[in-house]
Amino acid sequence: MAAPLVFAALGRFARNRAALVGALILLVIVVAAIAAPWSFPRNPLRIVGRPELWPFQDPRFPLGTDSLGRDIAAMIAWGARASLIIGICASLTATCIGVGIGAVAAYFGGRVDEVLMRVTEMFQIVPGLVFILTVVSIIGGTIGNITLAVGVVSWTQIARLTRGEILSLRNREFVQACRAMGMSDLRIILREILPNALPPVIVLSSLAVAGAILYESAISFLGLGDPNIASWGRLIGEGRTLIRTSWYICAIPGIAIMLMVLALNLVGDGLNDMLNPRLRGR
Repeated sequence: MAAPLVFAALGRFARNRAALVGALILLVIVVAAIAAPWSFPRNPLRIVGRPELWPFQDPRFPLGTDSLGRDIAAMIAWGARASLIIGICASLTATCIGVGIGAVAAYFGGRVDEVLMRVTEMFQIVPGLVFILTVVSIIGGTIGNITLAVGVVSWTQIARLTRGEILSLRNREFVQACRAMGMSDLRIILREILPNALPPVIVLSSLAVAGAILYESAISFLGLGDPNIASWGRLIGEGRTLIRTSWYICAIPGIAIMLMVLALNLVGDGLNDMLNPRLRGR
């Protein structure tokens, strides 16, 4: 029975042409990120040519060089690697926190629900970027610290969505049957309720990857990112002073960020079509 359901879900995704375009763009970016150590084995931050070479001016540097003479193509490929790592890990962190808090709040209800929802609201009223910049400026702008800071500010919507889904499931007949059989609360949540509540959470988590990438780009643009890695945001920040003479230094990483975020949003829309049971009858 599982195979027909999987094929039906894939069919719904395939009928969304925008999602297919997004998946193709995302595939190209992922392949470029994975192949970066082989395509550009040298350090992407190393000065390798004359500064401010325009794209295709030198065949060795198809996307040109920046103001210091670093290969922009290498920085784009390695920057995609860093952005994907931070985006995926931050989304996983936010999902684990959000699902845990939302599930506990919805299942137990009462005072537990009230306390956890007040904590969620407290995090929602704090401006995300301001919180991340504060944390990163205190503990340092390494990949791990940025990932943790972004994950901590991105879980609130996931928690609210998880809570809403579990509230609609916790009094269903199959849950009451599990309670009557003497199953523990933890087992009921993990084995019976969460698998039925996860599809919309997966969609929101995929969209959180795009948000995390934008946060990382903003942090690097402001000069608080990891100085030891290539970053699209930092490349834009360093090239903004040359926008009149060498605008391509800002334009190329800007287009890369736009394409990645657009692709992730299109794929998230396709996942919603594929996993949302409310859309299956359309």
